[in-house]
Amino acid sequence: MKATSARLLRLLSLLQTRREWPGADLADRLEVSPRTVRRDIDRLRELGYPIEAAMGTGGGYQLGAGAALPPLLLDDDEAVAVAVGLRTAAQGGVTGIEETSVRALAKLLQVLPSRLRRRVDALGAFTVPMPAAGPVVDADTLALVAAACRDSERLRFDYQRHDGSPTRRTVEPLRLVARGRRWYLVAWDNDRDDWRAFRVDRMRPLTPTGPRVAPRDPPEQGVAAYLAERMDVHMWPNRARIRLFVSAEEAHRRVGEWFGHIEPVDENACVLVCAGNSMLHMACYLGMLDMDMEVEEPDELREQMALLAAHLHRASTGF
Repeated sequence: MKATSARLLRLLSLLQTRREWPGADLADRLEVSPRTVRRDIDRLRELGYPIEAAMGTGGGYQLGAGAALPPLLLDDDEAVAVAVGLRTAAQGGVTGIEETSVRALAKLLQVLPSRLRRRVDALGAFTVPMPAAGPVVDADTLALVAAACRDSERLRFDYQRHDGSPTRRTVEPLRLVARGRRWYLVAWDNDRDDWRAFRVDRMRPLTPTGPRVAPRDPPEQGVAAYLAERMDVHMWPNRARIRLFVSAEEAHRRVGEWFGHIEPVDENACVLVCAGNSMLHMACYLGMLDMDMEVEEPDELREQMALLAAHLHRASTGF
């Protein structure tokens, strides 16, 4: 009986790690016969776990959704990660789930082993949340978009552009990305026939979703790098190229990753490609970089930097 119970727990853990398991693979992992796997699947169903089965050569088993949430198996690191995530969610960022997160955290802490509870308590006791103003994401919207990404379903939504104007988009969602306190959707825009990034707090999804589509290969540079490039350069109205007289490695270290991307020229120079909402703000930021530089374009940035230099000179000399 003890061996059977241990095998059931192992089987349940496997079913939670992948969307679908062929019966032969489960039998190999558990070192039992396919017939034993079928019996164990039946036992889990009797315990309330909704396990779906597909027949045929390509068939397998999948842990589905049921009328009630059955117990989940978490290893130590997963349990700590869930607890930390619930603490973070309780502090805001996603609207409507703060109180729910606190209740779920209380239930989790009640059953955590003492060694894990100490790790979670240490994180809570020695970290101080600093509330920040900004847009929050509706929890239902976030869940709906995540499900559309998971199921490769086409998604339609009303969207508010950067300038406040409305538009309606139809996309094939790929991934959600959290950056700072904002959530972004990277998706294939069917109308633009290209990849695009959307702020989730500006989206109002239309239901039902669908139909299902074949998953596309992600952007060549990767989802995170694509989003960083879109945010740093392409989504802003004012763009500039500045030659920095340091190596690309040194520029990466001193400029950071949030202001643009850097193109190497040689061992002593590189080009910073950046963008922003205001030429004045760009000039102020560039002025804070302690390195020699030359504005390649546009002329408006050169003029703004000259005006800023003259203003600072008058402030420092009294003239």
